Amino acid sequence: MPGLSGRILVVDDNKVIRQLIRVNLELEGFEVVTAADGAECLDVVHRVRPDVVTLDVMMPRLGGLHTAARLRSDPRTWDIPIAIVSACTQCEVDNGESVGIDAFLAKPFEPMELVRTVGMLVREGRQQRERHDCEGREGAPEGAGAAERGAAGGEGGRPRDDATGAGGAVPGDAAPGGGVESGGSAQSSP
Repeated sequence: MPGLSGRILVVDDNKVIRQLIRVNLELEGFEVVTAADGAECLDVVHRVRPDVVTLDVMMPRLGGLHTAARLRSDPRTWDIPIAIVSACTQCEVDNGESVGIDAFLAKPFEPMELVRTVGMLVREGRQQRERHDCEGREGAPEGAGAAERGAAGGEGGRPRDDATGAGGAVPGDAAPGGGVESGGSAQSSP
């Protein structure tokens, strides 16, 4: 799969996991930017303008499912494909589907599965944007969700509740503690 391209925002509070994901994606030609938690992701997403966001679920300050809900409710980021890369429980998968997650990858993951999933989401996201550009749409169409974008592998296909900004609270998403892990966060690869 060499020669893949796209900018990926990798969000995980574990520096080792961020680096592992970064290296695997960069080896396949992706540009990778990292953030240490959901709050940092929301701070940099508009500047970085990623093709795909990968999120861990349990992170300090703002967990992955709440971050996904915020991304989906923002007209500037509603259409960015999102993959959860986490030790997901069925409850987290269900909650993720309800906020419009496009793919789930369980930790520990196979590097090639990570690359395949991210590559597929980049292609699907570009196709979706091209369709919307051709149709002359701007911003999120009313009722847009993962089902309209085309969910990865049939997962995440339930549309979110746009009227309430992705349905409010997401159970089990907040992690204890706080602060941002320093080093390698919110930085583009060389």
